[in-house]
Amino acid sequence: MTVSVAALREKAAGWFAEARANPLFPFGLAGAAVIAALDQATKYWVVRVLDLPSALKPCDLKPGEFCRQISLSPVFDLTYVENRGASFGMMAGGMASRVFLSSISIAIATIMIVWLGRLKRRFAAAGAGLIIGGALGNLCDRVRYGYVVDFLDFSGLMFPWVFNVADMAINVGFACLILDALLHKDGKAAK
Repeated sequence: MTVSVAALREKAAGWFAEARANPLFPFGLAGAAVIAALDQATKYWVVRVLDLPSALKPCDLKPGEFCRQISLSPVFDLTYVENRGASFGMMAGGMASRVFLSSISIAIATIMIVWLGRLKRRFAAAGAGLIIGGALGNLCDRVRYGYVVDFLDFSGLMFPWVFNVADMAINVGFACLILDALLHKDGKAAK
């Protein structure tokens, strides 16, 4: 099965016309832009303003160890982590891992943008926008530094992972999509 360039252009033009006519499309893209900007702004604050990468201090929750941390409360700290892998440090590696994970982020954002252009429900569009913004926020780090900057540490609540705004947005976005799917599983629920 061969697909011609003209057929691809026609299909893309049809999608673009549908996306432009969809009032949820710019809403989702704006949400994605806000999330990506907020993610990058908070990372800039942690890295450049607080200079957390050079703040090596004794860890409150790991006595005898040193970490790049600012203790704020018994349940929440700012802890600088360079995540060279995917979620929760999985698939950490060198340049091949960096390129692979960056490619996945680009693919996810692209697929979600295409899907966003067709979505007709607000909750699903909000979820897609959150996922797009989070994927782009972490992609910026991976391209710029070779790793993702994580700093939100709720280990006082027995949550062992350190994460960032982009990670939160991705998880809340997926929760929105799951909730939307559950609310509309019979196809008859209100939009």
